[in-house]
Amino acid sequence: MPIPDLDSAVGHSFGLEFDHITIKSITEVSGLKIEQDVIDHPHNTADGKFLFKRLPGRPKAGEVKLTRGLTDDKNFSDWVKDSQFGKMSNVRSGGSVIIYDFEGKEIKRYHLVNAWPKSLEIGSLKAGGTALLTEILTVTYERIELP
Repeated sequence: MPIPDLDSAVGHSFGLEFDHITIKSITEVSGLKIEQDVIDHPHNTADGKFLFKRLPGRPKAGEVKLTRGLTDDKNFSDWVKDSQFGKMSNVRSGGSVIIYDFEGKEIKRYHLVNAWPKSLEIGSLKAGGTALLTEILTVTYERIELP
């Protein structure tokens, strides 16, 4: 059995691409998952045994957190501002979280359907510290479509 090429499994950088926003400097993506409810259906078998059959239920909506270094780029904050003022026709959109390899080539893309920004958090601020200042954008979505 051949050993798989694991070089492509290392995400070197990440991007966010929406209808009106493109950001390639994402340093961390967390919470990206596809999930659905499970329905337990109790029934009797032909020979009279009682058991539960597990069935797939409705898909669950999700949230993803995107972290980047603090910059003067206002795409995150403008997007959040529009959602706070209820401009959902401007805010709710489809887009993708993109994983790039070390050469900047796209490895994989996860398409988020009807996504919008829920919150924007500024990382810890500490005078005299040497840690990178960050912005953490939480985006909520209705579902993920896989390529």
